[in-house]
Amino acid sequence: MTVQAVIEQEKLAQFEAKIENEIKIEPNDWMPEDYRKHLIRQISQHAHSEVIGMQPEGNWITRAPSLRSKKILLAKIQDEGGHGLYLYAAAETLGVSREQFISWLHEGKAKYASVFNYPTLNWADIGAIGWLVDGAAITNQVSLQRTSYGPYSRAMVRICKEESFHQRQGYEIMWRMMEGTKDQQRMAQDALNRWWWPSLMMFGPHDTDSPRSEKAIQWKIKRESNDRLREKFINKTIPQAELIGLKVPDPELRLNEDGTYQHGDINWDEFYAVINGNGPCNKQRLQHHIKAHQDGAWVRETAAIHQQKMNNHGKH
Repeated sequence: MTVQAVIEQEKLAQFEAKIENEIKIEPNDWMPEDYRKHLIRQISQHAHSEVIGMQPEGNWITRAPSLRSKKILLAKIQDEGGHGLYLYAAAETLGVSREQFISWLHEGKAKYASVFNYPTLNWADIGAIGWLVDGAAITNQVSLQRTSYGPYSRAMVRICKEESFHQRQGYEIMWRMMEGTKDQQRMAQDALNRWWWPSLMMFGPHDTDSPRSEKAIQWKIKRESNDRLREKFINKTIPQAELIGLKVPDPELRLNEDGTYQHGDINWDEFYAVINGNGPCNKQRLQHHIKAHQDGAWVRETAAIHQQKMNNHGKH
């Protein structure tokens, strides 16, 4: 064995000891290249999802049914933009620029959560997104507060606090609609029918069909499996639906003796079609992001010039 191979082996042993002892891996620490690549992909996809996820709700700001609901929705969308910034900043610590992450997204080389490629048809959809989509997100993100990479873990602490507000915002909308007219109740049920399965798909494929999951759990990037997280979400969400009179659209749903739920099969063909660019709104979402990025170029250029002037002033 060469000297270099011995050194690499020692570095790997130190890395694995940190993981085993719950010591965070920091940007300047040595890490296996596969660990770094996995984090680049996961954190950047998470960041893209937060930013693209602003779009389904954004076109309802002007149509919110009250000033209060408009203010709450504005705050929620602003939070999601902030989450994207936290996550892009965390991803940049791995040696890839934000410009490169955006370029990969626009070129179709990077993914974002498939759930954001579905349309928002009415106000009940805004409730369903907050309650179900953000509810699924926070189920996953609570465990990510303990992820092994320090910058990602710290970003998730604040994000989780804000996501809990988003989930309550959505559930309040659904609850109020279920206390309203028959038409409002039908809208709420219809929104649940359309968003339930895409929300379950957010956790990703079954563990047996997700080749990266095992390594991610071994490295403690992920702390729980896809199926376990999905089960947690289902177990807490069904009682919430029943409490306000909504029915989960799954004829195979069964309550087990241990208090958990048996659910029907997920349409994975639909899931893969959407993540591969063939969902109802894939092209619309990406084109909108590209246009907004191009239209905002002057802001970034102005900020860069101002920063350069500040730096030069500091030198003098």
